[in-house]
Amino acid sequence: MSIDQRQFRNALGCFATGVCIVTAETETGPIGLTINSFASVSLDPPLVLWSLDRASDRAAAFHVCDRFAVNVLRDDMKEISSHLSKKGIHAVPESALAEGPEGVPVIREALAQFVCVVENRFDGGDHVIFVGRVKHFHAAEGAPLLYYRGGYRALAEVA
Repeated sequence: MSIDQRQFRNALGCFATGVCIVTAETETGPIGLTINSFASVSLDPPLVLWSLDRASDRAAAFHVCDRFAVNVLRDDMKEISSHLSKKGIHAVPESALAEGPEGVPVIREALAQFVCVVENRFDGGDHVIFVGRVKHFHAAEGAPLLYYRGGYRALAEVA
């Protein structure tokens, strides 16, 4: 059976996801990438995962990094999410950065931050799946930035 990639992508868009920025320190400075492929893997040991398109212009940089941070964005962080989702944009605005544990840059005022050491990289078709062992984390109060059917969304209370 042949799967139409556009229809498949549209069907995947029915699943609402949180929006994150993965950050890392490189030889040329901090870089960032907007993702929505973040998930928890294990509590013991503490493991998380995210995936990166092999064709990404940031793939080479993330393949040589042994540490990264997943920054869960607050609902008012749409601008930086959009900025770092564009091809050719690698640098995180300095005003948005803070130095995190173990020298890993983090997004200032993110809803949550998970600083990780790369545990494994796995083949995932046209993506590489990064599994990170969480070394440090921080969570704050607030609402998350969500992505659903091709657009940013916000939480609403359900009665």
